[in-house]
Amino acid sequence: MPKLTVKDLDLKNKTVLMRADFNVPLDDKLDITDDTRIRETLPTIKYILQAQVKKLILISHLGRPDGKRVDKYSLKPVALRLKELLGEPVGFLDDCVGDKIKSGIASSGERVILLENLRYHAEEEANNPDFAKQLASLAEVFVNDAFGTAHRGHASTEGVTKYLKSAAGFLLEKEIRYLGGVLDDPQKPFIVILGGAKVSDKIGVIENLLPKCDAIIIGGGMSYTFLKAQGKSIGNSKLEKDKIVLAKSILDKAKALNKPIVLPIDHLVVDTIDANAKAEIVGENIPDGKIAVDIGPRSVLLFEDKLKTAKTIVWNGPVGIFEIEPFCKGTQELVKFLSELKVTTIIGGGDTAAAVAKFKMQDKMTHISTGGGASLEYLEGKILPGIAALTDK
Repeated sequence: MPKLTVKDLDLKNKTVLMRADFNVPLDDKLDITDDTRIRETLPTIKYILQAQVKKLILISHLGRPDGKRVDKYSLKPVALRLKELLGEPVGFLDDCVGDKIKSGIASSGERVILLENLRYHAEEEANNPDFAKQLASLAEVFVNDAFGTAHRGHASTEGVTKYLKSAAGFLLEKEIRYLGGVLDDPQKPFIVILGGAKVSDKIGVIENLLPKCDAIIIGGGMSYTFLKAQGKSIGNSKLEKDKIVLAKSILDKAKALNKPIVLPIDHLVVDTIDANAKAEIVGENIPDGKIAVDIGPRSVLLFEDKLKTAKTIVWNGPVGIFEIEPFCKGTQELVKFLSELKVTTIIGGGDTAAAVAKFKMQDKMTHISTGGGASLEYLEGKILPGIAALTDK
């Protein structure tokens, strides 16, 4: 990649500032329910420590405290989990800038120190130059390993790079390698699976990948807008009325490019979205009053038949309301099918990654992105500020 990576830096006896994405889910007791994002940063953290650094200062956000100190968004539980995973002490300081933090870092006996939530300060999301300079003053070099926030031009992702030599960590480098490879030179046939609730969330991805891929499979809530554009009945299923014309134009463009867009041919429907609702399978046309909540068995077979010839598959968005047990079968069947293919499988972050984790198939996928919004914007072909700002090789 054209940017410096952590391996390009001279780290010995230096203090390193590292932006991680420790925005992990917490339960009501403030216990971490999924530590994937912490585990994914361990290769970079361990590499930096093995380089005999003076100190490693970790910074991150958690949740949306909106520039205020909110106890439930404290990173203290992350420090405790990181200590367990690293097998060495991890210091924790209750702020991220200021003289007290500088002296706390200097007097700390730990090599690894996690600072408190960056977003307790409104200046972080505002990319305030003074706040960025204060962060930069804590160290001599900067490593960004937070792909999940790379699409945000914040003080800790973009602003800090103006004051320190900056490089990508191993996780960020891996995300760029896999997602960039799909954009630049995918092994063909290359098939894209898109799901989730809204067409509007995926327009950029469709427009950017349609010329590059061999087919697009569409499921989930967004598929009903496309089916409506084809003149099908969708009952009370999810519909973006203002996107019907756009969906029709996408279908026409795909036809002109001879790129199939594959839509569901049967559906699991209910009267109301409830785990206890009576569900039934219907064909392509959904009866009035019914709500489609998952693809049906014929759609699963259709999608699998299309996917079995692929060499590269990118999946962003579940094909049903997988969080509700009776409505998860379509997504589950596709996860299982992909896990058995000997192909490159790249899973977008967010709900798609959560679905793969739910069915315990993480190890069967080639790459699971740690960034939902970031992976979407990258696949749209957008420049991500947190990557663009890193020091060029």
